[in-house]
Amino acid sequence: MRKTYRAALVVFTLCLVASAQTVTVSSRKVTYTRPKPIADFKKTFTIDHPKVRAATPALSRRIESAISHRTVLGLNLREELNDIQWLEEADFEVLYNRDGLLTIELRMSGTGAYPSGTAKTVVVDTRTGRKITPAMAFRDLRGLSAMIDKALKREIAGAIVEIRSDPESKDLDVPNLFAGKRFSIKDLEGFAVKETGVEFSYDYGFAHVIQAYEPDGAFAFTWRELRPFIKPDGPLARFLR
Repeated sequence: MRKTYRAALVVFTLCLVASAQTVTVSSRKVTYTRPKPIADFKKTFTIDHPKVRAATPALSRRIESAISHRTVLGLNLREELNDIQWLEEADFEVLYNRDGLLTIELRMSGTGAYPSGTAKTVVVDTRTGRKITPAMAFRDLRGLSAMIDKALKREIAGAIVEIRSDPESKDLDVPNLFAGKRFSIKDLEGFAVKETGVEFSYDYGFAHVIQAYEPDGAFAFTWRELRPFIKPDGPLARFLR
């Protein structure tokens, strides 16, 4: 009987651990109506809110707050309803939801002087509801950013060749497009944990009229490549095993 009880306790404990490794993220799409739209196409906008079911209601709320458009992208709902009137659509995509980690990309698009959009990625510890920062996950941030900067320089070199081969770009000052572009420690903020490793992103900030020439700015590294930079006591340490 004692062995049976112990076995049942082990199974129950493992189930609790497994349930803490992932959360359920669902979609709640809401269409908002502006009381005084400045144009017909500004009458409404839609936000796809990520809704979370975690181990407890308090943890669910904490994670939802960490992954909201308000927290990640600075969306002010009241201002969008009344004053700014830029937003047309906001949504999200779950990129990873395992091993106690949730990676989610938040996106917004709208129209001001011209159509534009923005997107950011956030990684959350689903057992605490806390956002994971680069300083929490990695060591030697200077060395890590230098490694990514090398990849950035390779992308820039390829982009320059491609842009110069386009007859439509003859009037562009191509070298000046990338003047001062480098991947620094502050750019580590937008990292995304994925199945095979971590992806870092860089915004080149091209003007709208030349955005077609802007490189992807996405740099993926495997867990093996990142091993020297992962904190052994940090939230990504499990991937070192």
